Amino acid sequence: MAISFEVVARCPDTGARAGVLTTPHGQIKTPIFMPVGTLATVKAMTVDELEDINAQIILSNTYHLYLRPGHELVAQAGGLHRFMNWQHPILTDSGGFQVFSLGDMNKVDEDGVEFRSHIDGSRHYFTPEKVMEIEAALGADIIMAFDQCAPWPCTREFAEAALERTTRWAQRCKDSQINPHSQALFGIMQGGTYIDLRKKSAEALVKMDFPGYAIGGLSVGEPKEVMYDVLSQCVDFLPDEKPRYLMGVGSADYLLTGTWFGVDMFDCVLPTRIARNGTAMTSQGRLTVRNASYARDFSPLDPDCACPVCRNYTRAYLRHLVKNNEILGHRLLSYHNLYHLLKLMEGARQAIIDGNFVDYYRQHLPLEEVDRYKKRKE
Repeated sequence: MAISFEVVARCPDTGARAGVLTTPHGQIKTPIFMPVGTLATVKAMTVDELEDINAQIILSNTYHLYLRPGHELVAQAGGLHRFMNWQHPILTDSGGFQVFSLGDMNKVDEDGVEFRSHIDGSRHYFTPEKVMEIEAALGADIIMAFDQCAPWPCTREFAEAALERTTRWAQRCKDSQINPHSQALFGIMQGGTYIDLRKKSAEALVKMDFPGYAIGGLSVGEPKEVMYDVLSQCVDFLPDEKPRYLMGVGSADYLLTGTWFGVDMFDCVLPTRIARNGTAMTSQGRLTVRNASYARDFSPLDPDCACPVCRNYTRAYLRHLVKNNEILGHRLLSYHNLYHLLKLMEGARQAIIDGNFVDYYRQHLPLEEVDRYKKRKE
């Protein structure tokens, strides 16, 4: 296989584990938050800055890169690593979520999905085989199978049909994968919020023996309590010896609770997106620096943070930048937010190794979060 995964420590009181995921472009220490670089760039961040904050792996988007600049051009450049000058691991999604989120702009059949470009309205057609061709050209270390993401809410019939199609497409992706020795293909579990369907999806994917598994179709609008209830059971349907990836979550509560249940990998555009709207993630919660109350606040953004932004700039200055739509404000807040989440997960990993993950969790989240969402097998 293109990757290997080893669990090096476990929390005896939860499902949390610390691991090492080895890829062709280096090792990843899990649990890990993965910054999203949709168009071969993590917005407002240079690769040197990403290295400074110890971003071990980043994501790029198959759908967007297919449309611009085109996967053929990326291949001519030597793949994503050379194209964007990032020499560490990369994961590319399949574009499934983006295609299906277009709603009335797509048409699904058994072979694939016809969709219109959000850029110019041109028509395109994705099949599992086409997605494997695109992801091979992009050259990421970890690639995702093409799936159908069911929305929330949806009927049981729709969720079951989507997961069965996802299962068939997963096999087609596996059969048509071009570079199995240099790219690890992950299967994606679907099934909506129906636990028996989630189990059915997992059992079918596990039989295909993917090197890793993603939990898709969560954090798509369902209440937090529903999401946690489904997630707490999903992890038990997946192999212990393989990495588990929860797609599309990027807030401290989801990251730490997902880690509690036994998830190893997370991603989301949230930290850079809210940064562009003038919001910072801090140890005390979110802080909207554009608010007037910070106009004369000359304290650090987060007194408990050691990042260069918090060491060198005040809330008043950052508010000034954001209010005037200065690019530097977006850059500084993006840097801080990513630093915050990466340090949060580094701390979680070390706490698992040191045997005090439950205490670490309680330092960051209310006690009721712990008590309510303990792993079911307890």
